[in-house]
Amino acid sequence: MPRNYPFGIGPVKLVSTEWLNGHLQDKNMMLLDVQPNIHDYIKEHIPGAVYMSEGLLRVSHKGKPGYYVPRLAFQVVARRIGLMPDMQVVVYTGKGPVKGSGDGLEQTMMAYTLARFGLENVFVLDGGIDKWKAEGRAQDQKFPKMKDSKFKAVVRDEYFIEYRDFKKIKDEPNVMLLDARPRDVYEGQGPWIKPGHIPGAVNLPWKSLMNPENPAMLKEDFEINQVLESKGVTRDKTIICSCGTGREATNEFVLLKFYMGFPNVRIYEGSFTEWTSFPRNPTVTGPNPR
Repeated sequence: MPRNYPFGIGPVKLVSTEWLNGHLQDKNMMLLDVQPNIHDYIKEHIPGAVYMSEGLLRVSHKGKPGYYVPRLAFQVVARRIGLMPDMQVVVYTGKGPVKGSGDGLEQTMMAYTLARFGLENVFVLDGGIDKWKAEGRAQDQKFPKMKDSKFKAVVRDEYFIEYRDFKKIKDEPNVMLLDARPRDVYEGQGPWIKPGHIPGAVNLPWKSLMNPENPAMLKEDFEINQVLESKGVTRDKTIICSCGTGREATNEFVLLKFYMGFPNVRIYEGSFTEWTSFPRNPTVTGPNPR
């Protein structure tokens, strides 16, 4: 059964290239290009799009990498690009025509962050600019004329769970912890100081939910449901999405919380990086959660 667009519940929804093409001239819409490199945007972007790097979203805190910038820091950036709270913001990425370094996660990372800081109308372009280009739709190299705004950021802390609370509830019977990293990293040694995964975490690689030819494009609903069912992901549980640094987890948080409307979904932003920064915390290697 085909999706009806915008698809989802809450502040983040999925839209198709066809839907966007029919709304390009909407006065209250901002296109936010989050391609992996500024040169990708300079070379080609959807007409009217403003560029913003996801590198502006996180910074080290007390020596630990990957923490979200403070509310006021995000507010400064949002004002600089002309973001307004009542805007419909369409976020898209691509593999990148210059560097070719895009993995598709740029758009869920940005979409989650916009919602995290208070945006209520965020749209993610299914398939990103690569699908847009494949359909022969317009591209541009012009930069839009934007004015600074008076955007006020708020933190939606109900979307995420911090370390202390995470550690308290992660092993409760009604809680399911997901790890969105690739299987080899989940089971063995990645770049972290310890190998494996957080005890109890079920491996749900984020790419298993995406089109293998286009990592910015979701699989069909029946395929997604098959993957979730195979992992035991059900609506009666509190789902905590995690990964290595909290970036891959945004893909599954946005899918479960906003597109599919699961009632109890949180994201552990610190993820495996924060967990392993505490030497006493154990990890598990191999394919089993425990």
